[in-house]
Amino acid sequence: MVKITLRLRAPQFMKDISEYLLFLKRYLRSRVYKWFSRFEVFKDFLVDMLYRKRGKYVRPFLHFGTIGLIFFAITIGPVIFTSNGEQQQAASNVLSSTVYGSDFLTKQAEEVRQFRGGEIIVHVVGEGETISSIASLYGLQQDTILWENNLTPTSKIKPGDELRILPIDGVRHKVTRGETIYTIGKKYKLDEAQVQVIVDYPFNEFLNDETFELATGQYIMVPDGVKTTVTTMPVTRVVYTTPDAGAVTASGAFVWPAAGRITQGYRFYHKAWDIANSGGGPILAADAGTVVASGWDPSGYGNKVVIDHGNGYVTLYAHMSVLQVQVGQRVNRGDVIGQMGSTGRSTGVHLHFEIRQGGVLLDPGNFLR
Repeated sequence: MVKITLRLRAPQFMKDISEYLLFLKRYLRSRVYKWFSRFEVFKDFLVDMLYRKRGKYVRPFLHFGTIGLIFFAITIGPVIFTSNGEQQQAASNVLSSTVYGSDFLTKQAEEVRQFRGGEIIVHVVGEGETISSIASLYGLQQDTILWENNLTPTSKIKPGDELRILPIDGVRHKVTRGETIYTIGKKYKLDEAQVQVIVDYPFNEFLNDETFELATGQYIMVPDGVKTTVTTMPVTRVVYTTPDAGAVTASGAFVWPAAGRITQGYRFYHKAWDIANSGGGPILAADAGTVVASGWDPSGYGNKVVIDHGNGYVTLYAHMSVLQVQVGQRVNRGDVIGQMGSTGRSTGVHLHFEIRQGGVLLDPGNFLR
């Protein structure tokens, strides 16, 4: 028997390894590069689409993405994290109590109001439910549900009935020929300044974003709109005030920046207050600070002023007709910084007032009394 021993010389072995690694590098580069190139094309297309639509699809995109994650967790989670039938049953019991618990439904209703893209959902009436309980579930006024479903306060509902649920309080209106946001607003008890709520609602669409032209036959939401038969819908709060003044250093206590009435409050899509006065009037610094912005803002604010109060708070004043301060200028609380107007994305003379802390928009109602 002859034993044959093959000996691979070191130089040849290293050469083979080198050629193999070179081939692997080229192969991976070719495959991975193509995959990433296609991914980048898709990503750029998606980003461009969202940008062109000014965020129109952002909320639906996030909403359906969240639904996908929840679906994945519900369907795949038990398989991964349970090892026997008893554990699976226990997990199922916990899941069932969570999904159908009142706390979950309340939280779900809150998410529906804010992130479902402005669409209408259909609620199937359950045993023992009333208009009042359904309105409470979705955080709406009873009138909103009555108006949308052509019901009256004396109407009866029964299990199995389907009710259309609007995303916010107000009226849904079908546009007829010749109608404008102003005529529609008047129809539902909104004056010229209050019509701003129709423009600010992010899911209302216009043929022209500058003139707010509407298409015949389209539906728009009229937030805070009131139909002729009023039952429980609250009236817009009216406040007439003359702001005080005098503080030289930031106190953290804000004064009213303008005299007028609140035509739109703080909500998830409008994190500010609108204060309107048909006669215009001066805009005052709500607290002492330094002007960090004063000029035209093309995003919709129009003429705006931003004041940094040096204590973590920043205030913004928008839609002004005249600016009376410059960047870098120090202002005291109550100093005139401009005049109320209707510049930018505005439907009437009013002040759009924001309070920010660390970039987060806060409810002015927690500061102004």
